[in-house]
Amino acid sequence: MTAGPPTSTPAEPARLSPLLQLPGAVAATGVDAAVAAHYGDPLREQRALLTGAAVVDRSNRDVVRIAGPDRLSWLHSITSQHLSALSPMRGTEALVLSPHGHVEHHLTLADDGSATWVDVEAGTGPDLLRYLEMMRFLLRVEPIDVTADVAVLSVVGPQAAQVVSAALGGSGDPSAASPPADLDFAAPTPPAPDAAGAPVTGPYPSGRAADGTLVRRMPYGVDLLTPRACLATTVERLCAAGAALAGLAAFEAARIADRRPRLGWETDHRTIPHEVHWLASAVHLDKGCYRGQETVARVHNLGRPPRRLVLLHLDGSVAAPRSPVTADGREVGFVGSSEMHAELGPIALAVVKRSVATDAVLVVTDADGAPLAAAIDPDEPESAAAPKRPAGRVLRSS
Repeated sequence: MTAGPPTSTPAEPARLSPLLQLPGAVAATGVDAAVAAHYGDPLREQRALLTGAAVVDRSNRDVVRIAGPDRLSWLHSITSQHLSALSPMRGTEALVLSPHGHVEHHLTLADDGSATWVDVEAGTGPDLLRYLEMMRFLLRVEPIDVTADVAVLSVVGPQAAQVVSAALGGSGDPSAASPPADLDFAAPTPPAPDAAGAPVTGPYPSGRAADGTLVRRMPYGVDLLTPRACLATTVERLCAAGAALAGLAAFEAARIADRRPRLGWETDHRTIPHEVHWLASAVHLDKGCYRGQETVARVHNLGRPPRRLVLLHLDGSVAAPRSPVTADGREVGFVGSSEMHAELGPIALAVVKRSVATDAVLVVTDADGAPLAAAIDPDEPESAAAPKRPAGRVLRSS
């Protein structure tokens, strides 16, 4: 598994996952060092994830819980997403932007009716919490860091919902066609073609398992926010219900192939949502008066973001994160993440200038600094998936 960005810091010993004690476990690096990159056979783990269901330990992610009756209207006012109408037991994504519209935080969240649960990249929770505390004013909100008590697991693959239903919903049958009534495993709701963003009621169905685990349906599978003390037990139950155990490298390979960006890997201090496919999932165009919204509206209406996210196919080896992407000797972008994919071979996500042609001959470097030939995926869309309608009401507060 490739290392994280240069700013990565080692994991705190207290946060090391108990799954690292399993036979064959190999720790990831950088901010991911608290979890396993793989358990001895990364390509086999990937195949299980692609064809059935695999549970991935993502307990290095930070988790913030926000309680209080004003939480949703408050989050609506300080993030890019429409959250004031978020329904109980629904989830979505949101961004915290700088005043100039640059991405500072990517939030994946779910509301259970009494609190909003937010998970973010490892190491970014304290900065997010400081920002939230700064923006509290006199509102009835209580943000707290619960990373020490809550861990994130992801069950990924075409059978993910059935496995989670069997393990945590009480059906006892991983092949059951319908989940128990207390867990909603409907597929995430995509935005309508003429919509301004994700459904305001929340595109990701969520629920509570009998053991208290918060279950959130995602485009790639199912996320679980489970008590950290029960992490190993929860994984055992999932494996008994039919899930394979896969390391973070398998999850990352699938994420890269799906062109899903990761904060700190496919982003830098200049990133705006339009460049990395976050406009459709984490931004709503029918709201305004949040930090950075002027940039969001202007760039969307002009349709000319300066850079774009692309999938690269590499010649022979994975690329080093943050290595430059060059064309004809000129630097045109940078590599974010790179992994060996079980079906596609070595691949990477890169952020390149908008003017780079899809058929351009590109060069990146491997971990030893040796050059690697790279080609943009021939099916790469010319522009990222995004709402098609103009940002026509960005000055509204709702």
